Amino acid sequence: MHHISGSTADEVWAAAAKELNDNSDLMLEEGRNGPVRELVHAGLSISDPRQRWVLSRHPAINPAFAIVEAFWILSGRNDASLVNRWNPSLPKFAGQTATYDGAYGYRLRKHFGVDQVEQAIDALNSNPSTRQVALQIWSARDDLPFEDGRPRSLDVPCNAGSFLRVKHDALHWLQVLRSNDLNRGTPYNFVQFTLLQEFIAGCLGIGLGGYTHICNSLHVYEADRETFSIAAGPTPRSRTSISLPRKEAFEALQDVEALLDRLSDPELDDRKIRVLIDDRLLPDGHQDLLLIAAADIARRNGWVDAQFAAESGCNDPMLRAVWKRWCDRFSPAMRPEKVVF
Repeated sequence: MHHISGSTADEVWAAAAKELNDNSDLMLEEGRNGPVRELVHAGLSISDPRQRWVLSRHPAINPAFAIVEAFWILSGRNDASLVNRWNPSLPKFAGQTATYDGAYGYRLRKHFGVDQVEQAIDALNSNPSTRQVALQIWSARDDLPFEDGRPRSLDVPCNAGSFLRVKHDALHWLQVLRSNDLNRGTPYNFVQFTLLQEFIAGCLGIGLGGYTHICNSLHVYEADRETFSIAAGPTPRSRTSISLPRKEAFEALQDVEALLDRLSDPELDDRKIRVLIDDRLLPDGHQDLLLIAAADIARRNGWVDAQFAAESGCNDPMLRAVWKRWCDRFSPAMRPEKVVF
């Protein structure tokens, strides 16, 4: 098994990218969208899950989409319209549908007839030493290929499930994936599941333990090797936290969900978005995340003043850095130096 560990997601991602691209022993394998370089049974461990942002990927990740998708998951939703608003290219990968078959949040909170997040919190509150808390995403009925090998849908979940363990008054998290594209998927998965880890830890009133990401197949597409690289530069530390007691955590989640729905409303204009930006209705960590989502909506609509108000209102240095990298994608003269694989 290949194992890479570090204190931050950025450190771990960059080390994995170098391993996949520099390892001359890796043979090209066939993948769904062309040949891939692959590590079989790879583990990525992050000792400080709050440092969840991959800043080193060039071109930069879309932090607004990562934030919206994470809260979409936490809220148990599967509607395509919300996440598509921040990532209009998503239907090319997940299908032109009103709902997404493999939506992680819907699988966790509704699909199997049980709210696994709520039940996990109940179980760990009652018995912190239990080793039986596993959250299921993969469904044999819905996801196992047909007998002839054809996939069930365009949106078969890459994440199979999560294993939660409380040790030394901290929540440790093991995420298991059947397949993971290091360039296109891993940076977003880190954000999604470390935020879920932090949300549940807050509900339990305990700290954050390590986050470990186990992939049956960790890979990069050969066709992407000219597209993606490692960007040089310092990486600030994130201070954002969404850890809250249980009642406040679910209330804040509902408030974020409502505000994201308002940001995605086709009738939104620059006056309405300024009201959303100026009304600080959320806890500080949630507010910083929402402001980046709002800044991206303003950017897409050309509302320069609203974009500036949103991005300048975010107090987290890492969020501001990853947001700047994202904006630099649209300003060629501002693109960061990169280390080619």
